[in-house]
Amino acid sequence: MIASFRKYELHFKRPAGTSRGTYTNRTVWYLFLRENGITGIGECAPLPGLSHETPEETELLLNKICSNPDFYAGNPDLLKEVSSVRFGFETALLDLQNGGKRLIFPSAFTSGEEGIPVNGLIWMGEPAWMEQQIKAKLDAGFRCIKLKIGAIGFEEEMKLLEEIRNRSCPGAVTLRVDANGAFKQGDVMEKLNRLARLDIHSIEQPVAAGQWELMAGICNESPISVALDEELIGINGRKEKAGLLEEIRPQYLVLKPSLHGGLAGCEEWIELAGERSIEWWVTSYLESNIALNAIAQWTFTKQVKMHQGLGTGQLFTNNIGSPLEIRGEKLWYNPSVPFDLSESAD
Repeated sequence: MIASFRKYELHFKRPAGTSRGTYTNRTVWYLFLRENGITGIGECAPLPGLSHETPEETELLLNKICSNPDFYAGNPDLLKEVSSVRFGFETALLDLQNGGKRLIFPSAFTSGEEGIPVNGLIWMGEPAWMEQQIKAKLDAGFRCIKLKIGAIGFEEEMKLLEEIRNRSCPGAVTLRVDANGAFKQGDVMEKLNRLARLDIHSIEQPVAAGQWELMAGICNESPISVALDEELIGINGRKEKAGLLEEIRPQYLVLKPSLHGGLAGCEEWIELAGERSIEWWVTSYLESNIALNAIAQWTFTKQVKMHQGLGTGQLFTNNIGSPLEIRGEKLWYNPSVPFDLSESAD
């Protein structure tokens, strides 16, 4: 097996605002594994400030993998602490083993027979622009709307949520919010109680990660279901994962393969969560269509019913052309549309 990689910079159509800052571009690495004339492609997409691995560490590890890919294929646990690289390597290997056609989990999804329900994500920004996004998502038929909160001011965010509720009854539209750890110990319960009046489905990461005792209390007392996201980063050992779930007891997990141990790491989270009656959904996090394709195909094999947090492939001006498309509130795979890998070619 021969391996190589290429760095690729994605450009946002407009700045993407989060409580951690605003992104205008996004760097990813495409990993190519070749054998017997077949090429498998995976995507490594660490996010600075969120992933444990830095871009420099990612590139250093990719160079090591390329010097001996067979060794890492036989020892996948060597990558368990570097989620983005593990995900890129395991999906490139799966693609290679399945013929190098980016068809790694054949199903009714990849045949175009079924789609995956996804939430409509509202990005942070000026209130007027957020209102435009909300209207566009509702008009497009999304029945689950997710707002990132914690950056423009809680009162403004409450107004936007109230506007959604005024447009549709709770039974017609599910509302999720993602605080990205923005609330503080002194105000978190007050804010959760106010949000609960709007029949919010769940809140992701209300306070910053690493405060297990505080988060356990919130999960126990909150009138809104709590989903852990950043809390899972860097928790890669099975015993440590079980310990976190036992202590905090969240209602949901938000699983991101590029951030939470690759597909193998997420499989383990799903198993441990199931043993404790904790539900979950899968989310992509600003990857290109190469990673989104792999995540979506894998997600469908889990027979999901709940709305997932998968991207739509529409954020970037120079995304990789793919069969993925949004119709209504579902992500679909159109088998008649080929991947356009000209931009990513090694």
